[in-house]
Amino acid sequence: MKTEALIFDMDGTMVDSMPWHAQSWVAFCRKYGIQMEASEILARTTGRTGTECMAEVFGRTLGEAEALAFVHEKEEIYRALFAERFSEVAGFTAFARQAAAHGLKLAVGTAGDRHNIEFVMSRLSMDPLPLAIVGGDEGLTGKPTPAIFLEAARRIGVAPERCIVFEDAPFGIEAARRGGMRAVAVCSTHSVEELAGPHVVAAVRDYHELAQSNFLEKLDVAIA
Repeated sequence: MKTEALIFDMDGTMVDSMPWHAQSWVAFCRKYGIQMEASEILARTTGRTGTECMAEVFGRTLGEAEALAFVHEKEEIYRALFAERFSEVAGFTAFARQAAAHGLKLAVGTAGDRHNIEFVMSRLSMDPLPLAIVGGDEGLTGKPTPAIFLEAARRIGVAPERCIVFEDAPFGIEAARRGGMRAVAVCSTHSVEELAGPHVVAAVRDYHELAQSNFLEKLDVAIA
């Protein structure tokens, strides 16, 4: 299958942000008396949209205004924590630049909201920038549904089967499968076994490993 585009999840895939999301969830839940371990929170929320996350954590249906207020509060904690220690997943920007040079279209499909997207993109030195960025506050369902990835593919004009999704979380890997896309498992936060699937074409710790395996050179790239 010829490949035309790479679609990247953001948190844990482009940037090494998951430890700070975990810490922000702990602080947020402590404030509201929610008894849930960070590992359980991440397992139940990673890949879901902000409002979906809040329904999971509070265990009840929330009004939109209430949910969005909670999301804003939690994500402000996250950004304050991560800002001082901001880092990409090793080798990401160099890999993305090389992918574009190979003629591949680049897009981002994240459950993060516009504030987190702006926070990350303003600090990453991506050149060129993604052709499209789809966020979790655009009214689409979160992962494991494929809606975010499918919308990213639609915006760049590429059929799902010609896209490869890069993901660090089980919900995201499943979303790629449901969308008819191949996937690369970025094992920054989960094991190879947790991110396995028949559509997963590679599993690596970071983008240096992909570069060392000549991943891009081995792709059958469809150049318009």
